[in-house]
Amino acid sequence: MVGYDRRSFLKVSGTALGGIAVGSTVTVASSDERFLVDSSETSQSEAEAAGLDVVHALPEIDLLVVEGAESDVESLGATYAADSTYSLDLPAGRDSPTTDESASDEPRYSPQWDKQAQNVPEAHEITRGEGTRVAVIDTGVAAGHPDLQHAVNEDLSKDFTGDGYGAAGPYGGYHGTHVAANDRNEVGTVGSAPGTEIVDCRVFSPSENASFADIVAAVVYSARIDCDAANMSLGAYPVSRTANGQFYGKVLNRTTSYAKNQGTVVVTSAGNDAADLQHDGKFISLPNEAANVLSVSATGPLGFNHGADGLESPTYTPANYTNYGTNAIDVAAPGGNYDPDFPTGWYYDMVLNTLAEPQFDADGDYVGANYTYSWIAGTSMAAPQVAGAVALVRSQNPGSTRGRSASASGTPPRCPRSSRRPTTALAN
Repeated sequence: MVGYDRRSFLKVSGTALGGIAVGSTVTVASSDERFLVDSSETSQSEAEAAGLDVVHALPEIDLLVVEGAESDVESLGATYAADSTYSLDLPAGRDSPTTDESASDEPRYSPQWDKQAQNVPEAHEITRGEGTRVAVIDTGVAAGHPDLQHAVNEDLSKDFTGDGYGAAGPYGGYHGTHVAANDRNEVGTVGSAPGTEIVDCRVFSPSENASFADIVAAVVYSARIDCDAANMSLGAYPVSRTANGQFYGKVLNRTTSYAKNQGTVVVTSAGNDAADLQHDGKFISLPNEAANVLSVSATGPLGFNHGADGLESPTYTPANYTNYGTNAIDVAAPGGNYDPDFPTGWYYDMVLNTLAEPQFDADGDYVGANYTYSWIAGTSMAAPQVAGAVALVRSQNPGSTRGRSASASGTPPRCPRSSRRPTTALAN
């Protein structure tokens, strides 16, 4: 089983190019002291009486997350599985120079092909997402970034890692900050729903670790606090449909069903393995193949702002890395494309948005952050486009269901017949 990661993505900061990272080294380890327990077969009081520490009590989905000896967990007589902690080694970012384009009110709108393709400025003439709330379940959101100041609800933001760094801090994480700004912005780039409120649900630590249990707890929390959408640009593939994979799938389905019943639309990235999820047999991609989620694949142009004869591929072209399969994908959205064989400018085909690179000293103490802008490509960048679209729909129709929100934020794709990556709708 491949572990939960931030949907391994392609990244380059600014115009100071140092190569492209395709994929990353992922490691996964099952915890020998942290467990997920089916609480329909036991209770919190029984777990505590057995000497276990309850980390997350989630009665909404009949789940306890406990720490302690496995023998004590076994004594409960309930179904359980070890929690999994995942680590992803990603390339370090580089400082990005600012750009001077000013085609819209935002100074960096010109290279934002993704917002232009979705006609976002026109949508903002109707609504900017006012009165809505979107949870970003990720590495953390840098509330101190100029684009995100006043955008993050720091009181509701929550750290699920227990590492002591908190949530909605000025540092945040570069992945979560880029994801959040696709929903909302204040200064430098255009966000899909600049009027929405962001809630930072941090599940990754600065050491790039994330726990399956913390991710589930973050989704439940997002629904508890009435978020209109919860964005998860993260995932695991391939996961076996048997053993622990089956247990994890059951937990996820309970979680997303609860969110649906609470009115929270869970938006997930489909993954960047170029995998056919419709014909992968005994494997499953999580969380995007869970019930009641909007699974988002990625599209992107080739040749934007740099092709000698204009675009070689239009903005609605399925990205060369995106997972696909009509049974596992609900909607496609701009996530960026790339062709490193282009001699110059190929990064323009990626998605430009905010970046925060937190800095820590040798003792692990936070000492500051570099706030900048970066081009990144991945289904991680596609999912928040849809979460932002949900916010726009909910702003105008607060009672809109998941299905209606999906229909309103998607239109039939204009993908070439030769495409081997079918999708069911294109965010527009």
